[in-house]
Amino acid sequence: MLRLIILLVVLYSSAFANTTQNNTSGSNTNISGGYTSSSTNTYESGSSSNSTTTNNSTSNMKSAPPSSFAPSVNSSGVDVCSVGASAGIQTFQFGISGGKGFRDLNCERIKLSRQLDSMGMKVAAVALLCQDERVFAAMENAGTPCPYKGKIGEEATELWNKYDKIRPDYDLYVKELKIVEKQNKIDEAKLQKELEEIAKAEEEARIIEEEKRLEEEKRIKEELERQKEELDRLKKEQAEQEAEEIILPLEKPKVMNYSGK
Repeated sequence: MLRLIILLVVLYSSAFANTTQNNTSGSNTNISGGYTSSSTNTYESGSSSNSTTTNNSTSNMKSAPPSSFAPSVNSSGVDVCSVGASAGIQTFQFGISGGKGFRDLNCERIKLSRQLDSMGMKVAAVALLCQDERVFAAMENAGTPCPYKGKIGEEATELWNKYDKIRPDYDLYVKELKIVEKQNKIDEAKLQKELEEIAKAEEEARIIEEEKRLEEEKRIKEELERQKEELDRLKKEQAEQEAEEIILPLEKPKVMNYSGK
């Protein structure tokens, strides 16, 4: 029984000889080390058994540093037009974060326009809102163009069209203008095609009418010629008939008187 136990120990030790084990877990601790053990057994019969076990263990553990949190940016007050934004990024080497407040220009425009309107400056309030391209386009589509240098109505429309590059909605205006021009070209081509078809139909109708007129003139001419021939024939027959009916009178012979009487 003792021999069996010793044999099992020898076999178990030789199966895992010279084994290296590496472990990695969440820690910055770097652990290295090992140990060696040996044993010698001598039996009564004079045989001996030597067993040597070496175990080396190395650990290289890493963990992330504390997270970098984005700061909070607050815009306090009910009459403040600002928006806060912040961001942060974290790596194993370093982390960075920051924040900033931004002006809300549209909010400022609305508040200023409201203040001008409350002071009775309605045209100025509308002109201020018209600095927004959406308001400018909406006013134009509604038929009430935005003021231009004190001009309103049709005069303002003419000036905005004249100095179109300073329109707040210039990009949208150019885009829509290209679409309108493209559609106008399509409509012009369609209209031109329709006019050509109408002209072609009118020309065909004119040709048909001309052919009918020529045929009618030819028929009338032939009829006149036939009537003329008939009239000439009648005149000729009448002349011949009159010639037959004329009787020339016979002249009586003169009696000569030898007596001189």
